[in-house]
Amino acid sequence: MRVLVVEDDSMLGDALRAGLRQQGFQVDWVRDGLAAERELGGGAYLAAVLDLGLPLQDGLQVLRQVRAAGVVTPILVLTARDAIAQRIVGLDAGADDYVVKPVDLHELAARLRSLIRRSHGQAQDKWQCADIVLDVAKRQVCKDGEPVLLSAREFDVLQALMRHPGQVVTRAQLAQQLYSWGQEVESNAVEVHVHHLRRKLGSDAIITVRGVGYAMRIAVGAQERS
Repeated sequence: MRVLVVEDDSMLGDALRAGLRQQGFQVDWVRDGLAAERELGGGAYLAAVLDLGLPLQDGLQVLRQVRAAGVVTPILVLTARDAIAQRIVGLDAGADDYVVKPVDLHELAARLRSLIRRSHGQAQDKWQCADIVLDVAKRQVCKDGEPVLLSAREFDVLQALMRHPGQVVTRAQLAQQLYSWGQEVESNAVEVHVHHLRRKLGSDAIITVRGVGYAMRIAVGAQERS
């Protein structure tokens, strides 16, 4: 799950990036409001953590601008502005959640998972496609009730596909969710991860839509499309 952190404090921003990565997120970090507005407008992120006291453009202005532009990415405001009136203003400006600093990183990760889950119409952290169950919070996968050991990248690919069961996810969309800035992406990385997933979950677990991308089968016995 790729998320954006917007924080101008270097120590806090670095801690947020490192902590969220440990919780299974792919994290990009920007330090001013103009950069935040630009990145949010690109639509690459499943959620964002936004400070309000930013250089170049205040976080509230960022919120209003991106919502006015039609950006629907879930945004969690993380700020030292703790007055009730300030919270109301932030939520009314378009924030999906409002958290006062300091925050426990486990709680922050849980709040982000909740925002992402709700934005995709998921009621809980356990998702199921046919005989495969994925636990987002625990980063665990079971097939027919038995645990399946996946690498971090394999889990992320499976999660991206199971977020849209039965729908085609392009290779570019998968790669976008797998890697944050500065990480080297091999040209066949997505294909390799899908190959490994099929070996572990069954050859028909993931359907190939040739020339487009991949989709999770939503019923036992689904056949690969040609």
